[in-house]
Amino acid sequence: MSGTNYKIPVSTLVVIYTKGLDVLLLERADRPGFWQSVTGSQHEGESLEATAIREVGEETGLDAREHEFQAWNLQNVYEIYPIWRHRYAPGVTHNTEHVFGLCVAAPVTVRLAPREHLQAAWLPWREAADKVFSWSNREAIEMLPERLKR
Repeated sequence: MSGTNYKIPVSTLVVIYTKGLDVLLLERADRPGFWQSVTGSQHEGESLEATAIREVGEETGLDAREHEFQAWNLQNVYEIYPIWRHRYAPGVTHNTEHVFGLCVAAPVTVRLAPREHLQAAWLPWREAADKVFSWSNREAIEMLPERLKR
């Protein structure tokens, strides 16, 4: 893998939810049983907002700009799972994730990227928080009730 093909260790996490606190989760195709919100790595020269909008479109078919989309001004640094480290330059072990929220009027049917995800599910926020494999995704979902009060 040449250096130009390595992923940048900067990503976005987009929690897609309704005002009724249902949360969209996606099951990873490369790790069945691993559920998550929309997430993906930044491309060279791309803004974080553009990364989040692109990933939402690629993974769900939704246009984030048509809904309530906002940066949460929250970032998490975490260790990249060893099974995915080969995607990054040698020696890269940590990723910085930037959190965004996308509120839709009601649970909507999404168009999955079949190479990335096996299925989608809308779950009540507590159930969604319990189902995701990532601690940062769990924490973001757990913030939803407080964020909606603002």
